[in-house]
Amino acid sequence: MDHKQNLHVVVATGEWGQDHLRYRRHRLAEYLAAKPDTEEVIWVCPSITKKTKSLTTLENGIKQFTINDLHSNKLLRFGRYFDIFYRGKIEELKDYLLQKEETCNLCLWITFPGFPGMLDLLKWDRTTYDCSDLWGSSISGSNNLVMTMRSKSIQQAEARVAKNVDKIFCTSDFLHKNLKSKYSLTRKVQVLENGVEYELFQTEEKAQNLDLKSDLVLGFIGGIKPKLDFDLLYKIMENNQQWHLLLVGPDGTNNHPDFQRLINMSNVTWTGKVPPDQVPLYMNCLDIGILPYKSSIYNNAVFPLKLFEFLGSGKPVVGMNLPSTEKFKEDNVYEYENNPHAENFVNMCKKIADTVNQKEWILRRKTLAKEKDWTNIFNEMYKEVLE
Repeated sequence: MDHKQNLHVVVATGEWGQDHLRYRRHRLAEYLAAKPDTEEVIWVCPSITKKTKSLTTLENGIKQFTINDLHSNKLLRFGRYFDIFYRGKIEELKDYLLQKEETCNLCLWITFPGFPGMLDLLKWDRTTYDCSDLWGSSISGSNNLVMTMRSKSIQQAEARVAKNVDKIFCTSDFLHKNLKSKYSLTRKVQVLENGVEYELFQTEEKAQNLDLKSDLVLGFIGGIKPKLDFDLLYKIMENNQQWHLLLVGPDGTNNHPDFQRLINMSNVTWTGKVPPDQVPLYMNCLDIGILPYKSSIYNNAVFPLKLFEFLGSGKPVVGMNLPSTEKFKEDNVYEYENNPHAENFVNMCKKIADTVNQKEWILRRKTLAKEKDWTNIFNEMYKEVLE
């Protein structure tokens, strides 16, 4: 790569603050924006609401280019995967980038397989696919004709991306195997798991206005989605009235009755969404962080953002049905089991509860998390792609 400044285009799943959560792709864009050799970062994303102006500048200085969906109805989002439905909409972006190609290296970062035609938009200096999900697989596990058609559309787009980019990264061993086998890839696919903004979680400050007086506080922080086992959590809290469960994050279940039943329990508190910079304050209100995922093909591929965030806060973690995390299983740090019953999950919590405040184990959890700081992860990625 020459000594010109770099202009990074990040293809993302939605507008920057769409669901008030920060994912790997947000952190990647911020990392790239902070590099001294970066001219600018453009966040390219679908928009479910019609925008009159496609290119805008966000408060953080990152530019956002929105591509209007065919319709706000979810069934019509398939247009993201077929060139004919968005080709004309990205011409404005092409014109903008062509003005920059003499003075900048143009780098394309694809973080979901939407708008695969971006690969052919112009002559890119670097193209990268960073895969963090089993795209096309249903989070809830439901399967019908519409879901089947959606899955095929996404996989067709992903195949095009995977076979044509310069570099591929993924967040779990499962995704690595899936990409290699599904698309018959002979090129290198590198696993770089999700990380943590370690320094952010070194505060001792706690969130206020929470009444969590109990023998043990369990907590999940993140998007509340159907991939979580609400029925198991209900059984756990029903049989352990002396415990309290804290749930922090937006409801992505569409008011699912199992979730509603859970949050109506007297020993369960749901805060709804909170600003990302306040997440550490809620972490500090917990005794044990939990990752109560259902057994599903989708979850086989998941590497949750919260594992190292819990550990970075010094909290022990209990998880289930996340095979990608099993390699980090460690006594008094991360208790893990595939598909446990409620009683097994409770026993894991009890086992680890005695070490919650023991300094040696707090230090061990933090040490493990520090190794997975986002800066370390993205430095390795950046070196592979651009140096």
